[in-house]
Amino acid sequence: MARYTGAVCRQCRREGMKLFLKGERCYTDKCGISRRSYAPGQHGQGRKKTSEYGLQLRAKQMAKRYYGVLESQFRKYYEMAERKEGKTGEQLLAILESRLDNVVYRLGWASSHAEARQFVSHGHFTINGKKVDIPSYLCKPGEVISFGEKSRGIERFKNIIASNSARPVPKWLEVNNEALEGRVLSVAERADIELTVDETLIVELYSK
Repeated sequence: MARYTGAVCRQCRREGMKLFLKGERCYTDKCGISRRSYAPGQHGQGRKKTSEYGLQLRAKQMAKRYYGVLESQFRKYYEMAERKEGKTGEQLLAILESRLDNVVYRLGWASSHAEARQFVSHGHFTINGKKVDIPSYLCKPGEVISFGEKSRGIERFKNIIASNSARPVPKWLEVNNEALEGRVLSVAERADIELTVDETLIVELYSK
């Protein structure tokens, strides 16, 4: 499957905000955007004007990069959101939030979306007792996500959970780190999604 293999700090710098793509490094002085807050490239410091289309494109790119999905999959999520009742932009973000790799990240079981995606792909998690190794699996309310039996004793996971214990878990999820289980309580609402993107710009871009 195609994926971005370049320097992820460039993505944060291009969007002008932290997307927390490198986990713990993003909270330190080594963070790329903290050291160089301007856009990457030869003309990065000279970019000033942004057109209406440019704002819409940046909103879409920000959401794609934050959740780690490529254009074709992002477009499918948008089409799914269009078919749902309610505001299309909010439905789009709710779908992205329900991805298994994002749920693992939100539960504090990974330090970044990329790390969560890797853990899921390696088969470390189960849903309702069945192993699921597809990062794009869309979790539903009522489903229980837990570590597989062979993964429960891995020291790396224990360290990650301990280091992320202070990170708040959104109210649409419930976590029990002692039992190494998490539960999806409901669909994510816009107020619970921390990504500071104007989703209406994405809708405007795709509506053209």
